[in-house]
Amino acid sequence: MNARKLVDLSHVVEDGMITYRGLPAPIICDFLSREASRSVYGEGTEFHIGRIDMVANTGTYIDSPFHRYADGKDLSELPLESLANLEGVVVSTSQTAIGPDVFEGIEVRGRAVLVHTGWDRHWRTDQYFEGHPFLTAAAAEHLVRSGAALVGIDSLNIDDISDLSRPVHTLLLGADIPIVEHMCGLGELPQDGFRFFAVPVKVKGMGTFPVRTFGLISEAQ
Repeated sequence: MNARKLVDLSHVVEDGMITYRGLPAPIICDFLSREASRSVYGEGTEFHIGRIDMVANTGTYIDSPFHRYADGKDLSELPLESLANLEGVVVSTSQTAIGPDVFEGIEVRGRAVLVHTGWDRHWRTDQYFEGHPFLTAAAAEHLVRSGAALVGIDSLNIDDISDLSRPVHTLLLGADIPIVEHMCGLGELPQDGFRFFAVPVKVKGMGTFPVRTFGLISEAQ
């Protein structure tokens, strides 16, 4: 028989955490507390209704083409086929400026290509924001030509943040290839033989939103 294992690849969103310097932290609080709800419902019955105020680029999130292009697909227009049950492949590297050579000999067509750098070990530290790994424009061009379905990375940004033209976002999102940033736990996945899921809330007029990303591994028993 085949056993299946789920591997969580997303960070926890917490009140006050900083995902990206310059962007505000989420505020997570009560809209209706359990104590206050007791006066609303019947005796012995209580509920909690939470409230969250956050920017879209919080935690592990997905970028749709609308994030970069005004006429690109927004979150509500992304087909599920581009986000769920994708064949996945993990590409591990120690490079900072990740070039196309890292992907040589790896079949990426129609796959979710997850770049494992190990940078998630610095999550919620000052180091996370300094000298992070990123893809080069040449790497992005290779992934577009080779037909990648989605590209993710366990780092601060898939682009070099010193390059304000953001060539990797420009190329990938221009080719309708969603991007997932701030991933974690990629070292728990095999190189291939798993399915990948990163489905955001179906929001109109928004290009980015947090996702609960995970891999589904089939293990022969």
